Amino acid sequence: MELDDIKILINMLEGTDISEIDIEDEGNRIRIKKHPLEVKTKPSIDYSENTKVREETEQEEKNKDGNEIKSPMVGTFYRAPSPDSEPFVEVGDVIKPGDVLCIIEAMKLMNEIEAETKGRIVDILVGNAEPVEYGQPLFVIKPI
Repeated sequence: MELDDIKILINMLEGTDISEIDIEDEGNRIRIKKHPLEVKTKPSIDYSENTKVREETEQEEKNKDGNEIKSPMVGTFYRAPSPDSEPFVEVGDVIKPGDVLCIIEAMKLMNEIEAETKGRIVDILVGNAEPVEYGQPLFVIKPI
């Protein structure tokens, strides 16, 4: 392996997250390791992080009086039966057991998620067509 080849490898590593490369060519072996530089900086205030914390606190206060309806599966959340249809529920709607709240698509199957209790929709926590995880809160309802 020529010096120019080694320089090319080093330059290739600089633009990636790869921290080490080990190559063997015609009985010659080369290992290149990249060590991150430690840069000491003054702590900075992350206003976006402060805003996020404040929004989460406001959300928790808003949801304090309600019960969460959680996703029973991993999939994609849909608020309506089709893109040009009205959503199943809106904030403020009163629901009863058996009412369809949303659809979660999992493995090409459309699963209707139904209400199990009577209540009023306080908040919808997921946007249309967003991925959801098992146990992720989808709605907040206030029992009535």
